[in-house]
Amino acid sequence: MRVKRGIVRHRRHKKIRTLAKGYMGQAGTTYVKAKEAVMKAGQHAFRDRRRKKRDFRSLWIIRLNAAVRSEGMTYAGFMQALKKKKVGLNRKSLSELAVREPAAFAAILKHVRS
Repeated sequence: MRVKRGIVRHRRHKKIRTLAKGYMGQAGTTYVKAKEAVMKAGQHAFRDRRRKKRDFRSLWIIRLNAAVRSEGMTYAGFMQALKKKKVGLNRKSLSELAVREPAAFAAILKHVRS
């Protein structure tokens, strides 16, 4: 007896087409192109979940560098001074302070300089 794949194939194709909803042209309609597009999108998503961490760290460093340079210090010197003074704040919280609470950040800078 031969195997007929009606329901199984329809379900599998429907799953891929649902994932490809909103894609342009054939990538959103035909199964073969949709499958390729969904696979590629998955690769990008996997890669970019890791890249996002790098991008945010880079953003925090850029913000800190700008805030510290406006006070006449360099980023490297600031980070070295933080370690020497045993200040346990990370780059994320420091950059948030620099953007949202300039007075608090200035106090940290004053502490680090002394």
